Amino acid sequence: MENKNILITGGAGFIGSNMVEKLIDNNNVTVIDNLNNHVGDRFIKKFYNNRNFNFINADLLYYDLNKLDNVDVIIHFSANSDVRYGSEDPEKDFKNNVMVTQNILEHMRKKDVKEILFASSSTVYGEAKIMPTPENYGPYMPISSYGASKMANEGFITAYSHYYGIKGSIFRFANIVGKNSTHGVIYDFINKLLKNNRELEILGDGTQKKSYMHVSDCVDSMIFIHERFKKTDIINLGNDNTTSVKTIADYVVNGMNLKNVKYNFTGGIDGRGWKGDVKITYLAIDKLKKLGWKSKYTSDQSVEVAVKETIEQLKN
Repeated sequence: MENKNILITGGAGFIGSNMVEKLIDNNNVTVIDNLNNHVGDRFIKKFYNNRNFNFINADLLYYDLNKLDNVDVIIHFSANSDVRYGSEDPEKDFKNNVMVTQNILEHMRKKDVKEILFASSSTVYGEAKIMPTPENYGPYMPISSYGASKMANEGFITAYSHYYGIKGSIFRFANIVGKNSTHGVIYDFINKLLKNNRELEILGDGTQKKSYMHVSDCVDSMIFIHERFKKTDIINLGNDNTTSVKTIADYVVNGMNLKNVKYNFTGGIDGRGWKGDVKITYLAIDKLKKLGWKSKYTSDQSVEVAVKETIEQLKN
């Protein structure tokens, strides 16, 4: 991925800003982001004076993408990422995820943009009965509006690929953690302990287990795989192992050099953190490994490194 004109949606956020950092030296990068998060443009400010960088502060639900010309590749991260509160306002997921993606695909059709990398999610599988869960598992029965919106987006991308010759690389993420994180269990635990270092509320029963992937492995593997896909395809991004919520709490407590922290488990619904939370997510990554990818970090190592990075960032 060199000498390209790349549009990164949601590029001021967590994974998007890491992708900008990876690609900025060898490409012209345009970021569109509405900065609808509590960090604003904090993660991309350092790129403002870079001649390869252009920033557009806009909401993709309303922005006229036809203003953009000469886009070679779109990397689409923009979404309502607040999975936890989807049940309170599912329409938000539909508008910010499905409708925005439709706008992007229409732009690709009209402007003859032939490549898109899409950040999908393991939530499309719902509560899979086969673990590790392969890409051809079905039927998909997501249990959150976020998962449903990602499933819909996958369908539109494959349809547009068939109609208009687009190559779409669809990445079903495990839980991504690390530098520039703005939400998620690690971020949540650290913030709680900064307010009260004697006890920690843990949603659910702590036995929830998921595969965690460090953001550096995530963005590196996305480019690695996209360059090897010949046509539109779907792939799981994750690790060979899982990490429990209780283990994450232990990493956070140790990383903050705390002692005798009392864990208060909320119990939740069947031990879940919230309604729509998939209790166990474990993705099969045979396809990823067959293409030659090997992550730098295991699931536990990803969490451990992310804890250190997030503590450091929250201090600053």
